[in-house]
Amino acid sequence: MHALLPSLLAGLATVLGSIVVLIWKSRSRRTLAILLGGAAGVMLAVVLLDLIPAALDQGTPLEAGIGFGAGVVLLWGLDKLMTRLIGGNTYSREASYKRMGYLMATGIAMHDLPEGIAIAGAYAAGGALGPLLALSIALHNIPEGIATATPLYMGGVRRRQVVLVNVIISVFTPLGTLLGLFLLRLSPEHLSFMLALAGGAMTYLLKDELIPAAQQQSPFWSWIGLAGGYVLLWIAQIIR
Repeated sequence: MHALLPSLLAGLATVLGSIVVLIWKSRSRRTLAILLGGAAGVMLAVVLLDLIPAALDQGTPLEAGIGFGAGVVLLWGLDKLMTRLIGGNTYSREASYKRMGYLMATGIAMHDLPEGIAIAGAYAAGGALGPLLALSIALHNIPEGIATATPLYMGGVRRRQVVLVNVIISVFTPLGTLLGLFLLRLSPEHLSFMLALAGGAMTYLLKDELIPAAQQQSPFWSWIGLAGGYVLLWIAQIIR
């Protein structure tokens, strides 16, 4: 149970990222393009440097492929549902950003659950691995909070609700740790599926939501933001 507190703190780093967005006053097209592009870069790095390699390491390419495809289909279905519930028939820009934010929150929560399981396994292994893993997860949860809060805030969601969404997301990390503590002998194939599922969900968000929205603001600055977000997570990966 000693892994729960570090896991909770790592999850709450997501809230810190959302606060960064809320105190940033600039709303220019360039700033929005950088923020959205940065969010895309963060998610791309999470998929390519973290989720997919881990899924392949834990299981077979077939199992990872099935999980990835399931993640894409799941987010496609949620996208259609959110369009009806939030966007209605208006397709306004604010409604589009709001839908994007809630979809990203879902994808990141799916990603945080297996991360929590990984923290449980690292602490069970003993030594310094557990604290180091929890610290590295906290570092890349900060930009994930930025990634979630940016479209929600741009979609007109109230500040307290933006923070609340990120608080809910943060719970999934210790929830995963709690699950991992009871399922330390979890089949590697199951963990592989979960990791790839999150990867597929995030890839759908990147292609159909984040990158197009960033380029609508400014194509040039969106790519600058994407590169910056990717490098930020790459540095966090090196620290890990």
